[in-house]
Amino acid sequence: MLGLFDKSHKIKGTVVLMPKNVLDVNELNSVRSGGVGGVVSGLFGAVADVTGQVVDTATAILSRNVSFKLISATSTDAKGNGKVGKETYLEKHLPTLPTLGDRRDAYGIHFEWDANFGIPGAIYIRNYTYDEFFLVSVTLEDIPNQGTIHFVCNSWVYNFKDYDKKDRIFFANKTYLPSATPGPLVKYREEELEILRGNGTGERKEHERIYDYDVYNDLGNPDKDVKLARPVLGGSSTYPYPRRVRTGRKATKKDPKSERPASELYMPRDEKFGHLKSSDFLTYGIKSLSQTLLPSLENIFDSDLTWNEFDSFEEVRDLYEGGIKVPTDVLSDISPIPVFKEIFRSDGESVLQFPPPHVVQVSKSAWMTDDEFAREMIAGVNPNVIRLLKEIPPQSKLDPTLYGDQSSTISKEHLEINMGGVTVEEALNGQRLFILDYHDAFMPYLTRINALPTAKAYATRTILFLKDDGTLKPLAIELSKPHPSGDNLGAESKVVLPADQGVESTIWLLAKAHVIVNDSGYHQLMSHWLNTHAVTEPFIIATNRRLSVLHPIYKLLYPHYRDTININGLARNALINAGGIIEESFLPGRYSLEMSSAVYKNWVFTDQALPADLIKRGLAVEDPSAPHGLRLVIEDYPYAVDGLEIWDAIKTWVHEYVSLYYPTDDAIKKDSELQEWWKEAVEKGHGDLKDKPWWPKMQTRQELIQSCSTIIWIASALHAAVNFGQYPYGGFILNRPTLSRRWIPEPGTKEYDEMVKSPQTAYLRTITPKRQTIIDLTVIEILSRHASDEIYLGERDNPNWTSDSKALESFKKFGSKLAEIEGKITARNNDSNKKNRYGPVQLPYTLLLPTSEEGLTFRGIPNSISI
Repeated sequence: MLGLFDKSHKIKGTVVLMPKNVLDVNELNSVRSGGVGGVVSGLFGAVADVTGQVVDTATAILSRNVSFKLISATSTDAKGNGKVGKETYLEKHLPTLPTLGDRRDAYGIHFEWDANFGIPGAIYIRNYTYDEFFLVSVTLEDIPNQGTIHFVCNSWVYNFKDYDKKDRIFFANKTYLPSATPGPLVKYREEELEILRGNGTGERKEHERIYDYDVYNDLGNPDKDVKLARPVLGGSSTYPYPRRVRTGRKATKKDPKSERPASELYMPRDEKFGHLKSSDFLTYGIKSLSQTLLPSLENIFDSDLTWNEFDSFEEVRDLYEGGIKVPTDVLSDISPIPVFKEIFRSDGESVLQFPPPHVVQVSKSAWMTDDEFAREMIAGVNPNVIRLLKEIPPQSKLDPTLYGDQSSTISKEHLEINMGGVTVEEALNGQRLFILDYHDAFMPYLTRINALPTAKAYATRTILFLKDDGTLKPLAIELSKPHPSGDNLGAESKVVLPADQGVESTIWLLAKAHVIVNDSGYHQLMSHWLNTHAVTEPFIIATNRRLSVLHPIYKLLYPHYRDTININGLARNALINAGGIIEESFLPGRYSLEMSSAVYKNWVFTDQALPADLIKRGLAVEDPSAPHGLRLVIEDYPYAVDGLEIWDAIKTWVHEYVSLYYPTDDAIKKDSELQEWWKEAVEKGHGDLKDKPWWPKMQTRQELIQSCSTIIWIASALHAAVNFGQYPYGGFILNRPTLSRRWIPEPGTKEYDEMVKSPQTAYLRTITPKRQTIIDLTVIEILSRHASDEIYLGERDNPNWTSDSKALESFKKFGSKLAEIEGKITARNNDSNKKNRYGPVQLPYTLLLPTSEEGLTFRGIPNSISI
């Protein structure tokens, strides 16, 4: 067959790329002039200029300035490396294909080829132009005995001088274990990984793609203000933490262990969002919020102290129904920012209006019920903290030498009042008592938190009873504070019982608010930031450093890392930094990240798998006869029921995929890249926990399948469950307050009398005030949105991500299974017998429906932590 092609002939190819242009939102802050309005108007003025010229100009610039060379996977040069072909250049611009997507351009190209060259396995690319471009893909057609070969690139290519005059290399979409790599490609595979690892020194530059580890030493800004100093998280037993991407910036003057803040943080270039897509708008909105809205609101507060208070529940509802008045200059500052036009329905010059949160779209008052308060612990935005109660009173694990007696004061008598004749012993034996316990997480920090200017908080324990109809009923709330004479003297606690009449009902409502303030802070810092964003980044770094793009596990995990390092960098810059949005609007304030470090001490990777998590919390028991091998203790537990189906689908897909490449456990042990990957992820990425005995040893197929399934679960379904319900539930600040500014008033005080006369005023003076409410709502509205180009679980951004037909077939089955699960979830939500699925607020649990449209949808599982 090859004899027909012995003479040199041309191989036809297509190159798809996106030229760099002014639409790159990530560059906006660096070209600021004339404030936000100036940037935005300049941005959109430039769009019109660019779009008309982009094709002609790009073709003229790129045609003779971007070169390509084939590398053979089957023929070697004199040194035994893959033979390199002749240099060729981009040719004419091809008509835009509808499948290319926005701002992608296709170019023709031809390569000289003969039979002696063999089969292309990689391509060298050299960019001679001044500007970088985003290379999407290269496709070679009509290769003898091969047909079409796809190169999926998705990478920014800079001028070759930025790479020390070396070419960039891209591999065909083949899949090889290290030992099975064609000999001619071995050197190229190893060299590319060496480039991605770097040498661990120096300050990183924009064009670099180097992945390395560092501690969280860039949260504070001590050079600006001593009050903005923050401890370094990671690298010590005092403050253990997952690692982040190293940037190598210079140290602050006042703390040599901390890095200086930067307006733009380094991240490996291909981790940065691409051209102008809606996710850019969303993240740019967060930056603008930090830089523009916060100062504007601060100015209002400074000039009018009364403006910061809501005077009635009706005024809170005005945020969504009629809008609230704000000074004209605030809206003029933020209205040009594109994402804020979506978030704030601005009416005229001085009215701010948010979209109505889902939780009050049917009923305005059902959020106040005990049933809804309890239901959101298993079907809300933080559904994985509640656990089975195994003893009364509940016990603390805090060190008594440091914190004294932290025993609970909740008694059997407190509980049995509202248990309908069931005794505590019967309820414990029947697995009918549950606890939402934030006592140990908050108590060590309460003395410091309550010393902050406006914070007045408790550490809370909430006991719940499983009723005969399958719903939960709150029985008691314990509110605890450190002893006023010292943390080591134990806790001062009070127990509040349910009430629906008189001042006792107001005290009960306030007690529930204090529970939710604990829950909101824990959710944002631990359930959301730590347990998804932060713990995933080390796996991303290790994967890029140790697994070649040719490796099957790289291809498996890669889509679940999309945009995460970028969004985490943004968070360090504007959300979780000293004086940032989280410290501003959530209870722990400046101790927020320090608290998450304390929780990370007890983080266990293997417990992040949903079945293990449910068993650990006592919410499920192993039962081979039950669906998924687990019997749920709360049968109608929406997060668990839907989540187990998603988990099983993920694990089945991973099992089928891994089995294609690893027929035996021995193949796992002999995979050099895989072993280095896991060793580094554990010993460097999660180095502060590296000696924990629970880490998988990565010696068996089962360990690889379970570990990859867990990483995918964290990045996709777990993040979706704790992220995309933030605004639907928390957008109504009365339902999920984030701050507490008063303790429960004592009889004989002015505050107590106010509580008797005006329960609404007492509630509003206790929870998040107006300024922080606007900040909180703006942030969680952005975080709860899906981008227009989101890629969901069961989807890939390129159908040619692998050439392996069996892997593609298995992946298609995975997508079909997810579609089937979506139908089953919808059916469960229509079952009126399942009361926990919609509750008093009539809001069906949809967070784990796999698919979604763009926007604020309260559903959809993206592949990755992309917002």
